[in-house]
Amino acid sequence: MDFYDVVSTRRSVRAYQDRDIPEEVLSRILEAGRSAPSGCNLQNWMFVVVRDSARRAALAEASEQKWMRQAPVIVAVVGTSGRTMFCGVKADTVDCAIAIDHMTLAATAEGLGTCWIGHFDQKQCKQLLSVPQDAKIIEMFTLGYPRDLPSKRQPRKPLDEIVRWEHYS
Repeated sequence: MDFYDVVSTRRSVRAYQDRDIPEEVLSRILEAGRSAPSGCNLQNWMFVVVRDSARRAALAEASEQKWMRQAPVIVAVVGTSGRTMFCGVKADTVDCAIAIDHMTLAATAEGLGTCWIGHFDQKQCKQLLSVPQDAKIIEMFTLGYPRDLPSKRQPRKPLDEIVRWEHYS
């Protein structure tokens, strides 16, 4: 699939087939995350891959999103440095978001669906996944073969509403 097709067809998927993801496909998706750039090349992330159905159900409960348990895989992306960039933004948040985006686009290219999960109980999920106290789950995402064809994309704002040239105002 062409890169621009991948970008334009990626959707948030919340209903999955009861079908395992082949190891080689999962490895390629994780490799896409590993290949993502990070500030100072710190690679300040850990990808926790959850396949166990009981643990997925517990993560779904801690996220108040029961549909998540349908996904054969949930990936928790954990920031490991706590470093703040010179501009005042947390490096883990940016670096992990880039890695997640690489993985979700790779998943789309592989014919899989994903959905970013930002609504979850940090403390409870960290405990379920044995994440160290000094690390933070930045986001999670579900991964699996979509049950249905993803719906048509919601309209996007036109470029002239979101692009400014040379300065904001």
